[in-house]
Amino acid sequence: MRIHRITRTSLLAVCVLLSLPTASPGQTGGAIVPDAKQSGGEPDGIVQVANLVYAGTKSSRCFSDHFLVTAAKESAISTSRRFHAVKLSSKNIYEFPLLIMTGEGDFRLADAERESLREYIQRGGFLLASAGCSSTEWDRAFRREMATVFADDPLQPIEMSHPMFHTVYEIKTLKSGHSQPHPLVGISIGGRLGVVYSQDGLNDTGHTQGCCCCGGSELNNAIQISVNILAYALTY
Repeated sequence: MRIHRITRTSLLAVCVLLSLPTASPGQTGGAIVPDAKQSGGEPDGIVQVANLVYAGTKSSRCFSDHFLVTAAKESAISTSRRFHAVKLSSKNIYEFPLLIMTGEGDFRLADAERESLREYIQRGGFLLASAGCSSTEWDRAFRREMATVFADDPLQPIEMSHPMFHTVYEIKTLKSGHSQPHPLVGISIGGRLGVVYSQDGLNDTGHTQGCCCCGGSELNNAIQISVNILAYALTY
């Protein structure tokens, strides 16, 4: 099963808008045309983004999906307006070019979830992960799991010169109202960036209800960062 991406027409529109080269078939296997109706319920050509359910029933209700609306306004990407909850162990993850993984507190993935994530990334999928409200327990758990899932490909700092920061928005710095932000880190498989992780929260709790970052912090330019990562995931 392959990763569903946006249609070739939409992909070209994104590339023209962002002045980015299209990915070569050797990098991603080429743009994949989705079915007329995707498993997430969206019509052909609509980019679906998944909010992962993992470690049993762990997920996040405080990672805002508002950046999807912003992406649709600021680029040629036609997005779903809401996340779709998808279990990490499910084959349905292949319907989504971008998975969101976030939360708070400690967790441990099941072996089946680890294998599912590894295969998804190796086949061209993209994971955006963030410690909810900069949870130190979640940060430790995520790093431990990534070291297990991708033992030969450790998390590495992503320089601000990376193309990911220069797609829809020109992002020169990570902004936080608290301490100095940690750099984003990532995992590359075969030269292709497939995992991006922020130790600082990308929650954007200003666009959620009943959520805050009490006891933690979040990046102030989370919307722009998430929009750029979505565009990057679709074009590289």
